[in-house]
Amino acid sequence: MLDPVLQAPDLKLAADSNQVLNYKRDANNYITQLFGEQLPAIRNGFFNAHMSKGFIVQPHWHTNVTEMVFVISGELITSVFDPFTQKLMTYHLKPGQVSILPKGWFHWILAESDQVHFLTIFDAPTPDIVYGSDFLRAVPKEVIQRAYCINEEDYAKAVAPLKESVILGPPPGCVISGAAENTFHPNAQVMPYNGMTEGMNAGKAAKGMPSYTAQQPAAAFYPYPMYPRR
Repeated sequence: MLDPVLQAPDLKLAADSNQVLNYKRDANNYITQLFGEQLPAIRNGFFNAHMSKGFIVQPHWHTNVTEMVFVISGELITSVFDPFTQKLMTYHLKPGQVSILPKGWFHWILAESDQVHFLTIFDAPTPDIVYGSDFLRAVPKEVIQRAYCINEEDYAKAVAPLKESVILGPPPGCVISGAAENTFHPNAQVMPYNGMTEGMNAGKAAKGMPSYTAQQPAAAFYPYPMYPRR
């Protein structure tokens, strides 16, 4: 039986992944997307990402999809935590290379060169995303102290910069000692982030989850680690 979407009189089988902005930090660091909301006939979905050296797609996981990272230009590092071996799997990727981030596995993506362009392709039309920043700021400091013997106030201070979801790290207002070479220019223009697309925010609202809100520029990048090249 044919999918009713394919039988629709207004069927479209093409779309432009550059048209829908998901997030924009500045002219060199932004994410566009193409999901079921924009192209109902699509059977996967993807983010079309551009990043500069030192930026990071923050640690997160997906509850409903497996992700494939495909590098178009530049170099990046993907890291994913294997829950079966309890080990971190890290890959240094160049153009044409891919890595797989299985459903439910904690992972992040780090730009290791300027002008990085890559796709993150999912095996469903729209991914659910759980950002590490949301989890960290939601866990009560008392729970962290009891679970890990970490001082409550130290933990509260550590997560204080996480005022909202962080997509491209570091979080707003972050200043890293010794990272002066990565500091933002004080007059840099940063495009505001006005949230995910209406369709993705509608999905979050249906689950009683808050929509993503505007972010501001951070003061410095995290120094990127030197992972072994594969």
